[in-house]
Formats: sequence, structure tokens, C-alpha cells
Amino acid sequence: METSELLKKVRKIEIKAKGLSHNIFAGQYHSAFKGRGMAFSEVREYQYGDDIRDIDWNVTARYNRPFIKVFEEEREMTVMLLVDVSESLSFGTSHLIKRDMVAEIAATLAFSTIQNNDKVGLIFFSDEIEKFIPPKKGRKHVLFIIREILGFEPTSKGTNIGMALRYMTNAIKKRCTTFLISDFIDTNDYKQALKIANRKHDVVALQVYDRMSTGLKSVGLMKVHDPETNQDTWIDTSSKRTQADYLNWWSTQQQTMVNAFKQSKVDSVSVSTDDDFVKSLMMLFQQRS
Repeated sequence: METSELLKKVRKIEIKAKGLSHNIFAGQYHSAFKGRGMAFSEVREYQYGDDIRDIDWNVTARYNRPFIKVFEEEREMTVMLLVDVSESLSFGTSHLIKRDMVAEIAATLAFSTIQNNDKVGLIFFSDEIEKFIPPKKGRKHVLFIIREILGFEPTSKGTNIGMALRYMTNAIKKRCTTFLISDFIDTNDYKQALKIANRKHDVVALQVYDRMSTGLKSVGLMKVHDPETNQDTWIDTSSKRTQADYLNWWSTQQQTMVNAFKQSKVDSVSVSTDDDFVKSLMMLFQQRS
């Protein structure tokens, strides 16, 4: 992508995402994803009913009477965008390909993050970790992230969500909110990695899909290209068996994904490329508030 074209896209997505995050998401985001960690605030004298596990033994020894540590909820959050950049996201039959919608969602979440004075970071993944941008604050940092989202070219084509989750879990030491944005077309088992990640962090899954992916239309013989394996296959879309096999594949994949979310206690939402992702995100935010 040419630099001038990239800058135009960055500006366009900045205006759209900034407007959405200002006018729609600001309050919902804050209540749905407020800081959940606990930070040390002060010490005070022990009172009847206090948890003895909170006793500060150093201060207690100094004053010869019991003191406890007082903690308060941390309001500053760290948000990680865990973004799938595999080749399957290049598919799209509506006005947007999946990758474009992923970019818009990620940009909107990034702007919502800095509006609340929180840090935001980014991990691009395929079947490898493509790039890691540590979390920081500020508009310049967010614009850098958006430029990367729009202009990044992955080195690999496959998908490995479990590997990406394990990397994020190890790389980010402090508890954070992680938005995992993917089409979730992955032959690897990521359920255990998702469960472990959500124990340490607050993981939210956002699936982006194309409605044409949910079934085959009868249009006769068709050559199908798999962008992740770079293989071409001829299929007869008019065949009832072919249609049934494809529908079974899609249903099985979706059910595997849904089961992984449920068993890992991960909140999720699915958005089609011809849907309004704003409504879907608002519903997700309201459920968590």
C-alpha cells in the first residue's frame, strides 16, 4: 500500500472510530471494562472483622499494635488487542472484507481505551507471533497502532489462536483486558490456552465472519482457493452432499468455538461483515455492565 493511500485510510478510520468511541462507547466501555485489579492504598489500625491475611506485619511490629493493608480497585486499565492477521481474513463478499472490519473494530476499541486514559497494546498473530507492540497511552501511540493494523503484511498465512494466547499470557504480567479479534477458522485446539488466559486476564472474544461462509449457494462447478494453504480445489456446489458436508463443517467449527468460550467463561460476540458492528459491541458492553 502506498504511503499516501495508507495515510488517507488512517485518517478516515480515525474520524469514524473517534466519533463512535466519543459518542457511543465512552460510558459503556468504562462500566463494562473497568479496572478489576486491586492496588495498595494505605494502612490503618486493625478493626474487628478485618481479614487477618491483610495484616501488615512490619507496621504492626513497629507500633506494637495490629495494622492492616487497605486496597482499592485499580481504575487504570491495560487493554491488549490480540488481532488475527492470517490469510483467511482476506475473504469478503460484501462491501468489506473481514480484515477491514477487524481494523475498524480494533481502531474503535483503541480510541475508547485512550479516552479513558488507559494503556493499549497490540499483538498480531497468524500461526506465528507477527508483531508485538507494548501497551502505552496517548493519541500518537493509537495512531501508530492503526497504521500498523491497516498496513501490516504478515510473513505467514496460517492461524494458531492457542499459540497467540499463550504468548499474550506470558508477555503481559499485569492483569489486562484482552480483545481477541479473529474469524476463529483454526484447526488447532485453543480451548485450554483460552481457559488459562482468561484466568489471568479478562479475555473478550470478537468473531468476524462473512455471511457467505455459512453455506454454499448452488452455482455449479466452482474453483475454491484456500489462502492459508494456497491450494485450489474444484467443487460441485450443486451437489446436495457437497452442500451438506460444507454446512456440517461450518456448524462443527462454530460449535467448537462456542463450547470453548462457554467452558473458558469468555464473553463473546459474532459480527458479520455486512452487520453494524457498533450494535453488536454495544450489546456486549451492556451484558457486562
